[in-house]
Amino acid sequence: MLRIINSLPRTHKLLLLPAITVVTVLGAHTVLSNPDSPNKTIISDVQPITLVEADTGRPFNAVNATPQVRAELALSIPATPPTEPAIDTNALELARLLSQPLAQDSPQIAESSYSEPVDLADDGNDSTLLDSELVANEQYVPEWQSYTIQPGDSFAVMAERSLGLGYSDVLKLLSVLPDKKVLTRLQVGHDLYYKLDQEGDLIALKVMTDARKGYLLERHDADQSFEISNIKQATQSTQRLFAGTVEGSFGASALSTGLSSGEVAELSQALGKKVDFRRDTRQGDRFQVLVESDMIDGRPLASRILAAHYEGKKTDLSIVRHDEAFYTPDGKSLDPSFERYPFSGHQRMSSPFNLRRHHPVTGRISPHYGTDFAMKVGTPVRSTGAGRVTRVVRHPLAGLYVVITHDNGYKTRYLHLSRTLVKVGQRVKLDQKIALSGNSGRTTGPHLHYEVIVNNHRVNPMRFKLPGGVNLKGQELAAFKKRTNSLLAKLDNADNSRAVARTRSGSDDSES
Repeated sequence: MLRIINSLPRTHKLLLLPAITVVTVLGAHTVLSNPDSPNKTIISDVQPITLVEADTGRPFNAVNATPQVRAELALSIPATPPTEPAIDTNALELARLLSQPLAQDSPQIAESSYSEPVDLADDGNDSTLLDSELVANEQYVPEWQSYTIQPGDSFAVMAERSLGLGYSDVLKLLSVLPDKKVLTRLQVGHDLYYKLDQEGDLIALKVMTDARKGYLLERHDADQSFEISNIKQATQSTQRLFAGTVEGSFGASALSTGLSSGEVAELSQALGKKVDFRRDTRQGDRFQVLVESDMIDGRPLASRILAAHYEGKKTDLSIVRHDEAFYTPDGKSLDPSFERYPFSGHQRMSSPFNLRRHHPVTGRISPHYGTDFAMKVGTPVRSTGAGRVTRVVRHPLAGLYVVITHDNGYKTRYLHLSRTLVKVGQRVKLDQKIALSGNSGRTTGPHLHYEVIVNNHRVNPMRFKLPGGVNLKGQELAAFKKRTNSLLAKLDNADNSRAVARTRSGSDDSES
């Protein structure tokens, strides 16, 4: 029975205390029901009980007993009617003690995790009211909050719903923005950052045009106008080292290392100036790449290849970045040389590049997007740069012509040919013979029409700046070689045993 009582919550124990007291008192008195008068209770005299300690035989002192002993005694005192009307003082004292609240260090209370609610309203020292006063007196400090643009969001609706702005306030805000599209054409997934005052009205708004820069708009209390300033996120440069082995295509193998698609495209374009991936790549070829990225909040932004090494059965090439161009470790430009003229020797220019030329056949004013050279039929025509043949076409006006896409992205076109010496897809070198001049198509005589296309725009072949082909010299070369040695040393630390990406932070490498 004692174990059952000890397992009860504190409230149940407190409720049972009067019953325990009655049981204790009944150790000295027997409560009997009067059959003649059911509504009355008759207490008969009983025999006094003396409590004795079992170990020592001395009289029991209820004052010094523990709460557990008191409870055990209360439940074990017999209720047999005695013959004399005397009451034991120990029993009365035990009943009095059991009727009082249990001490805070009582084992019965410690065993329960339940706690009674406490009302401090009348204790003269209300801590609840004190906490409320502290909160009320605390100074409000606005903090930056963020909102992620969801599909269907508009700034006008969001400003009214979340920023406490009316329509006129939105117009004021837009009027000071140099680029209103940042708010009128919100990008889903982008974040807006804002501060609100204690009443929920907008104090400041930060909107980013890209990951690095944006605008900060702050509201003045006096006239409720907005002042705008430019902001720029601080970036941290981080170098990442990648290594892989060719399994299948080079592009797929590079992607498997963890390089992004943009980084693979840049790597393929840079190495492709010297390596023909369609013909020279073999299974088991190895490559290492060192990439530098600008990091903001732990996220990589713009990335650029600093150095790369491709080691294969048919080629071995190292490249290093310098002033947005790639060079070999000895300072030679990776960009191919480009010639001005598509032939050897000297040929007379019969018609220059002219956007308002008078057409000799139609008689109308029409642009002339190339340069014509008068030359007899069968004169060798040569490629002005290394690249790949992308078109060989016969046209009623242009005649037989060839298009070459060069390694630097430029294109050249050779019109009115009599014969071609190359096929579509064929790789050509600088100054390689590709065709023979002729008089095909609509012409007034034998000649070669030559065009140069840069970024999908036709330019004057005799005036545009020739790209690439410039090698480093002097102090620039010395500084380049010093930097190259450290970059190539990092590439040597790459692990080519499997296609994995490794991240370099300072001088330490760790797999990612």
